[in-house]
Parts: sequence; structure tokens; C-alpha cells
Amino acid sequence: MELQEKATVPIFVDVDKDIFLRDIYPQRRPAVLRGVNLGPCLEKWTIDYLTDKGGDKEVKIHVSTVPQMDFLHKNFAYKTLPFKEFVKRASEKKHSHFFLCEEESYYLRSLGEDVRKEPADLSKQFPDLAADFHIPEFFAPDQFFSSVFRISSSGLQLWTHYDVMDNLLAQVTGTKRVVLYSPQDALHLYLSGDKSEVLDIDSPDLKRFPEFVKAKRYECMLETGDLLFIPALWFHNTLALQFGVGINVFWRHLPADSYDKKDPYGNKDPVAATRALQALERVLHTLDELPADYRDFYGRRMIQRIQTRTFCDSESQTSSQQDSESTTPGGQVNKPG
Repeated sequence: MELQEKATVPIFVDVDKDIFLRDIYPQRRPAVLRGVNLGPCLEKWTIDYLTDKGGDKEVKIHVSTVPQMDFLHKNFAYKTLPFKEFVKRASEKKHSHFFLCEEESYYLRSLGEDVRKEPADLSKQFPDLAADFHIPEFFAPDQFFSSVFRISSSGLQLWTHYDVMDNLLAQVTGTKRVVLYSPQDALHLYLSGDKSEVLDIDSPDLKRFPEFVKAKRYECMLETGDLLFIPALWFHNTLALQFGVGINVFWRHLPADSYDKKDPYGNKDPVAATRALQALERVLHTLDELPADYRDFYGRRMIQRIQTRTFCDSESQTSSQQDSESTTPGGQVNKPG
């Protein structure tokens, strides 16, 4: 099998707000931040502690007979459990009590109180646990969008997708592999909405997805206490190597009115992008009035026009970000680890 080009996500240590905003954030590339103070959660959040603090609060979870969850084809069931029972089961290899089978996998993504309107917020859904976790102050308070509490069974792998907001993934307990792909490789990922149709990124079906090998693969291993900066639009796929707890902190990178106000998950395309995609659909319907050879010719002309107007290479993108970034004060020199 032809292999993808691979790269390791860089690791930075002793990162404070100034270093992050000056040396890391403007690059718009993933980075592992090691040694950031996340609070007492790193020591406290044992299984016993989590079950005690979470108690009988009911949580909605994903349950699957296989560890590779697929959101496009919904190979899992939504179930509800008391939090303490969920943690117990998620930390087990085999279950004496189960929904689908004794080796089923569990995944929790916390939700707002009103799941259709309210983003997840650790301080509201799990206030007793929130006091243990210190959100890194790497962005302005009014940019904050959500803090999403996640717990995964060992071996659980989540589908490749992108988010439209910037994101810090805090690995509080356990270890996790994260594979990322650049937004500029979107054409090689066989997208359906914000998700890739390539479910098995380690052994892809290249007869179905021949272009996938052209996507450059960035990879990192997150240990307890690590933060992963995932810039908006970067695709990511996570594999829990152990039972683990993580928290995603999302914030608005664009002006607030750029985002869909009815989006509690932070994964709907920006308003302008949605309008553009809708306009494209209308244009394509117009081309349907022409014979096939004309559609082919004018479709190619349109592709050329889009490339000329919108495509940029990595260097020009980084340069543009550095020139336009207005919230990037100076800082100290970072220390790669």
C-alpha cells in the first residue's frame, strides 16, 4: 500500500499566554503544550473520585459493539446511565452489565442543559469537578464558547472531522493518539459535511478512497497533563489508548457574528461559508440546463476560478495570519520539548 507522508506534531514546554499568542497561535498549526497548569484534576480524577463527584447525575452516552465509532453511519446507540455507573463501565474491559455486548465501548461528550440551544460548560454540567480544572487563559474571556467534558473507553476511536472554532484538547487522565490533517488536504479526505468517509485511517480501503494517500498525516501522543492546540478547520481523529478523561475548550477565532447563533456544538460552518455553499448548489443546478460536455467545460472553468480566488499555500496562509492577527501580543521565547 502506498503510504501517506507523515509528520510529528511539535511539542512545546513552559508555554504561557504570551508565548502561545506570539509564537504558536499565529502559525495556525497543531501544537502539543506540555507543563501548562491544569489544576488538581491531574491527581484527583481517579475512577473512585469521578464516581463520587458525578454521582447519580444521568448522562447521555454513545455505546458501540466495536471500538471504531462512525458518526456517518451511526454504528452506535444512544443510551442513558447514571454518571457513576457509566464511569464504572467505561473503565472496564468486559462488562457484567451491558446494553449490546459484554465488550461494548462507551463514549461521553457532555451537553448543555438545553442541547439544542446551550453549549456544553463544565462549570454548569459538572460544577463539583469544574473546580479541579483550570482553563488555560490563552484567549479573551468573551471569546469562550464551550468546555466539553469527554470520557472514553480504552481503544475507542472517534471519526475524523473538523470544527469551525479553535480548540484546546486537555488530556486529564490516560493517553491518547491524535492524528490530524491540514484543511488544505480536504480534497483528499472524502468529506461528507464536516466528517471524513474514511473510517479506518490506519488501513484505508484505497480502492474506495485512492486519493486518501495524498493527505499528509500529522500525529502526536497525548500524555496526562498535555494540551493539544487544534486550530479551526484542522481535521482530527482520536484513539484512546487507555480509559481516559479529556476536556475540549473551544473559543471563537473569528468575530462572534461570523458563527451560526443556533449552533450549540460549534461545528456548523460560518455563516458566510454556508451562504457560499448554498449559492454553489444553485449554480450547479443552473449548469444542469446544459449538455454534459458543456457542463464539464464550464465546471472546469469554475474550478480554475475558485482556485485562483481562494487557494493559498501553507507559507502564504501563515504570513497572512501573522499580518492580520490583532490579538497577538509579544512574549518570551518558547522551549520545544
